[in-house]
Amino acid sequence: MKAVLFDMDGVLIDSETFYMEGTYIWMKELGFTGTYEDICTVIGTSMKTTYEMLQKMLKNKYSIKEIENRNVEYFNENPIDYKKIMIKGTLDLIKHLHNNDIKLAVCSSSPKENIDHVMEVCGFKEYLDFDISGEQLKHSKPAPDIYLKASEVLNVDPLECIVIEDSSIGIESGKNANMHVVAYKDYRFNQDQSKADKVFSSMKEIQDYIDTLIAK
Repeated sequence: MKAVLFDMDGVLIDSETFYMEGTYIWMKELGFTGTYEDICTVIGTSMKTTYEMLQKMLKNKYSIKEIENRNVEYFNENPIDYKKIMIKGTLDLIKHLHNNDIKLAVCSSSPKENIDHVMEVCGFKEYLDFDISGEQLKHSKPAPDIYLKASEVLNVDPLECIVIEDSSIGIESGKNANMHVVAYKDYRFNQDQSKADKVFSSMKEIQDYIDTLIAK
């Protein structure tokens, strides 16, 4: 194995809880009558798909632009301290892989400016080869495009790439790219992780497992 490709939300940072709770709050302000679990169905999707799903939940009473503006406004008013929600062991894992000459990339459905900000404030940036947003591609997860683009940029065969994901959509994307997929165990959002090659509950377990693959 020559490259490790990370999802961001739910893998490097524990942001999904904050996003879902915040989205539930402002959606209710706009008249949403569904459940928190309904909101959580957007996990892993691109922002475009997220806004389309939220629009349907609001019975098409608002335009996509109005929904996007309210989302941006809410999280500008209620910013997340990303450094405080880094998942335990992620920085150690990235440093370890970097020190072992493994190529590293972050492949996320989040907006590019948000990815870049998280990489900077959490200290990941200096160890990564690059990061990419699904918004930069024609097809978002679960299509394989984002992971295939990463392997192309890194000049590594997909068969020599490991993907670390948490959502069912992200896992499917990695498998569609013909890559080895490791899932970080989800305990809160009922994500189907059965298609992953391996599922682990900690970054230390993931590190130990990747070490065995590198050694082969």
